[in-house]
Amino acid sequence: MAYLRLFRRVRLLPGVSLNLSTRGPSLSLGVRGAHLTVGRSGIRRTVGLPGTGLFFTARDGWHSGIHSAREFHEGAPAPQGTQPTGSDVLLGVLVVLAVLGIIVGLVAIVWH
Repeated sequence: MAYLRLFRRVRLLPGVSLNLSTRGPSLSLGVRGAHLTVGRSGIRRTVGLPGTGLFFTARDGWHSGIHSAREFHEGAPAPQGTQPTGSDVLLGVLVVLAVLGIIVGLVAIVWH
């Protein structure tokens, strides 16, 4: 099966990249060997040993997984509180903006 993959990475600052693809945009923060990516499907943390191909990725998705739950298919009511609230999303955005502000501040200090 063939598919077309479109991907473009735009470096905004050292350690900050905007990733553009057909699945949507994402923002990556970090250095070689450790970074955090926030995108449409959730937050992904990756830590690795550069040059070795060894890495570990942990993912916190925006989705609850309720569609694959056994109870969902058996007709039971859906569990409550599994979807992220607006405050959860807002907190994620604020964390990303705080980290971005710290990086911009550090870059400004280094360049002066």
